[in-house]
Amino acid sequence: MPAYAGAERVFDALGFSGPLKQAARRCIGDLAGVWLRRDENAFAVSARVIAAFRDAAINDSHLWGTTGYGYGDAARDAYEALVARLMDAPAAMARPQLASATHALVATMRALLSDGDVLCSLTGRPYDTLRTALVDHPHAVCAAGVRYVECPWPFTPALDAELIAPALARRPRVVFVQRSRGYAQRPALGVEQIGQLVACVRLSCPQAVVVVDNCYGELVEEAEPGAVGADLIVGSLVKNLGGAMAPAGAYIAGPRELIERIGDSIFAPGLGSSVGPTLDTMRWCFAGLHRAPKAVTESLKIMDFAAALFDALGYEVQPQAGAFRGDIIQAIVLRSQAKVEAFVRGLQRMLPLNSRAVPQPAAVPGYADPVIMAAGSFVGGSTLELSCDAPLRAPYAAYLQGGVDLAHGIVGTLSAAACVLDIN
Repeated sequence: MPAYAGAERVFDALGFSGPLKQAARRCIGDLAGVWLRRDENAFAVSARVIAAFRDAAINDSHLWGTTGYGYGDAARDAYEALVARLMDAPAAMARPQLASATHALVATMRALLSDGDVLCSLTGRPYDTLRTALVDHPHAVCAAGVRYVECPWPFTPALDAELIAPALARRPRVVFVQRSRGYAQRPALGVEQIGQLVACVRLSCPQAVVVVDNCYGELVEEAEPGAVGADLIVGSLVKNLGGAMAPAGAYIAGPRELIERIGDSIFAPGLGSSVGPTLDTMRWCFAGLHRAPKAVTESLKIMDFAAALFDALGYEVQPQAGAFRGDIIQAIVLRSQAKVEAFVRGLQRMLPLNSRAVPQPAAVPGYADPVIMAAGSFVGGSTLELSCDAPLRAPYAAYLQGGVDLAHGIVGTLSAAACVLDIN
């Protein structure tokens, strides 16, 4: 592995064992072809981003935001036009006032749904925090007379039209599609699969608005859900699109009339998208978006390495190394709480911030089970930076995510593996 000849010195300096080093060497060698394909895809994605920046004619004046109400924010308008183009959508709202993708999704649902309307989750149970906000909390979206239907999801990439037909027969006003695996043993969806779901919705209930939670999936493929007919695409700016540089925010992309309707709901009727100061965020949002394709590709390579290593160690991994990926999350089924905790603590000690911290399971708002997390990111909650979340429930899986540097990802994964092996 000539490209990683210096890895031996790094492994020795960090105290990794002989067998673990040997496994790492084999995995790196075996992944050469896989990583070449990831780089080829990154060129195609990067071309879209570079062309969008070229056509937008961003200049120095766009790096400064506004204060107060945010009226006439040219930088915000230019950035939102970039986000809309890259999400294959007519318009977008991308604001630091949107605290997270969950916030943006809830705001979207509240703007679109009224008493008596039906909200259909077409891809099964949403991830914990969103399910709480939509259904389970006393002030959830569906607490105001919205009816909720959840379609069983078979945990396979193949579309089962018969399985989703009963839910669509309820004539939902909004159909929700979750792209990423979240914290579940299900594959992430690709853009083509999302297109198949959209086609089924159009046949059964053409009046429905299809809302895709695009978190963790942006820039993984050359196209985005807007290209296959999704009405609204929602995600976080501190995940893929932020390039590990955007300091805050989320986005909603789709038709202008829907974006304005949602803006009226978030800010005030009649104000729509015309308000919302960007403060000092724009320099980092533009820079992060420009660098995001490379950062996302590094994440995909790290996930390949983690999958290959833990597969070699005898653990179930989803997806396999080199397989299609619709997001930047790797599930590693460790089969015991002790091993999950060891994995998370091993990763934490190689993170750039708080490496001396010892993560402990704790209750987290929106989760039914205790959660243990490894986090040491420069932007709070930036899961494009290397991190791990693990709800402590069967089958006791760790969900590794992100990483903007392959070398760091390899070292972090090896540290997690070393701690897991100590449990045996």
